[in-house]
Amino acid sequence: MKRLTFVLRRLLLLAFVLPAVSLITFTISRVIPGDPVALMAGPTANPTTRAQLREAWGLDQPLAVQYLIYMQRVAQGDLGQSFRSGRSVTTDFITYIPATVELATAALLLGTPFAVLGGVTAAVRRDTAWDYLVRTVIGLGISLPVFWFGVLLIIVFSAQLEWLPALGRLTVDTPIPPTITGLYTVDALLTGNFNTLRDALLHLVLPAFSLAITVVAPIGRITRTSMISALQQDYVRTAYAKGAPPRRAVYVHALRNALLPVITSIGLAYGLLLGGAVVTETVFSWPGLGFYVANSILSLDFQPVISFTLLSALVYVGINTLVDIFYSVLDPRV
Repeated sequence: MKRLTFVLRRLLLLAFVLPAVSLITFTISRVIPGDPVALMAGPTANPTTRAQLREAWGLDQPLAVQYLIYMQRVAQGDLGQSFRSGRSVTTDFITYIPATVELATAALLLGTPFAVLGGVTAAVRRDTAWDYLVRTVIGLGISLPVFWFGVLLIIVFSAQLEWLPALGRLTVDTPIPPTITGLYTVDALLTGNFNTLRDALLHLVLPAFSLAITVVAPIGRITRTSMISALQQDYVRTAYAKGAPPRRAVYVHALRNALLPVITSIGLAYGLLLGGAVVTETVFSWPGLGFYVANSILSLDFQPVISFTLLSALVYVGINTLVDIFYSVLDPRV
């Protein structure tokens, strides 16, 4: 009963968070300088045409009315229409989401093992050269701008060494695999198209590595702190007193308990990756949601920006809720 109450309380937060996020984003999108109607109509359009477009898109209504109309459509699954592409935002999102999911998942799979292993090593060898090295990498990961690190990777590994491609998901002459999941690597593997799989993996390396640095830093820091705390607990001392090998005491007794907050941070990191890959996708011309929304921002295309922010909040809060529920299963004390 307590767990059910805990879950219901978490789900209830969605009813407050999402409308608040949509209201803030909608208001900001309407008060920034610029006129989307002028961009739609073009510089040669007459005032009558602009007035007709403004009426057709509901931009002649007060802000409160525009917001209520937007939320009513969202409740019906209609995210509006993009000024720039001329398609519905829902259709555009379905087109671009697989690329973002593929990039975010690759970054998480690439960064998490290094983060956990580095955090454990730093905790076990506290105040040694290994600890200082891991802490330095964590500090750099937190401090380095993602766009700068991405450009540096392109210059070194693509422009200078010519080892890896820098832009896009596939080479121009590489056939796109039949769409099953929308993830090129998965679809190529499922259809046995190994040439496309190889090319997709090569294109994935640099953007995934650039985005992974945002995962390694926070997860590595939380792992180190949690492991230091776990290694000082009585059950670890008891394990050593009973003659348990150091490896078993660290990786079985200490790490199992230290992973609880790490699991939380991994879930939150994945939510952030899905919603925060805008800069990385722009640098590498990765045709995902981030790249799509960045172009929408430059075009003052409000509907995709508002919907993307709302979707990011939904994904982040949803993953946070699932992690909290999973955490309560692992540790009933919460």
